[in-house]
Amino acid sequence: MRYTISVALASLLTGPALAEVPRVVTDLPPVHSLVAQVMGDLGEPDLLLGQGADPHSFQLRPSQARALANADLVVWIGPEMTRWLERALEGRKGEELRLMQVEGTHLQDFGEGAAHDHAWDSHDHVDEGHDHAGDAHDHADEGHDHAGEGHDHADESHDHAGDAHDHADEGHHHGEHEGHSHAGLDPHAWLDPENAQLWLAAVARELGHLDPGNAATYAANAEAARAALAELDRETAARLEQAQNQPFYVFHDAYGYFAGHYGLTVQGSVSAGDAAAPGAAHLADLRAEMAGAQRCIFPEAQHDAKLASQIAQETGAKAGPALDPSGSTLEPGPQLYANLIRGLADGILSCVAP
Repeated sequence: MRYTISVALASLLTGPALAEVPRVVTDLPPVHSLVAQVMGDLGEPDLLLGQGADPHSFQLRPSQARALANADLVVWIGPEMTRWLERALEGRKGEELRLMQVEGTHLQDFGEGAAHDHAWDSHDHVDEGHDHAGDAHDHADEGHDHAGEGHDHADESHDHAGDAHDHADEGHHHGEHEGHSHAGLDPHAWLDPENAQLWLAAVARELGHLDPGNAATYAANAEAARAALAELDRETAARLEQAQNQPFYVFHDAYGYFAGHYGLTVQGSVSAGDAAAPGAAHLADLRAEMAGAQRCIFPEAQHDAKLASQIAQETGAKAGPALDPSGSTLEPGPQLYANLIRGLADGILSCVAP
């Protein structure tokens, strides 16, 4: 009897249901948050850019380079945001999921903050088209690289057909900083919650492909996360209605997706690029534009708030709290994405709400 039980137990321990959960590495805090929600209790993804890290001057530690080399899956925004990571991934054998290349992702160029207005025109439709994390995208391979397969199909997912990724190399020649360009394709696509809902399904599909024994769990986790995010989206849209028709200024042009989704108006920015100081001519034009307008101006996490405060004093504008578009100041984990969206809404409303 003991021998029979031992054989049965051994067969369970070696069965596919107890296969090792994929080792996953993510780039930015919001991406880590979405992947963590899908993995749930099965595992925890690694995060390259933790609290306080700057994606434009980041250098991999040896332990992080090893984690990338050993990862079964790397989930990242794409080279449009972190060009340095593309080079770090060269030659590795694991899978990639480039979120900006997931089919159906809403993409836009810089300066197109009002390009799509689905959230603020109707707060109920966010559930449409994203009802089932497991079947939202039947093509599980979309947006990721299988042994060098291309990503040309990603161009079909947004309005700039044919030029979606032509901008990938623009603006990445700043030496160690490698700031992304602020002309062309805007990589801050995680700030559209509908993109995040879409990506939850894509992450679940990819994890299920790598770990079939837990595919149902990944799909269920993604569906629960999607439902919670849809509720947060409706709540945020309702709150931000009072901020519509209240133009404001930001430190750099990172908020187009958020503004477009919620019907907000970003009037201008202090800096055109994350890693570059604004030029004197631009600052003079900005001061002249803002003079007497009594608009809000928001500094940004990881950037000195003195310049925004100085401009506010000189022009009569109101200085709002520092906004954090990448969640760099927040505690990493499953809750970060929701805290990021709420934090942006709270910060904007604290200054622009009538």
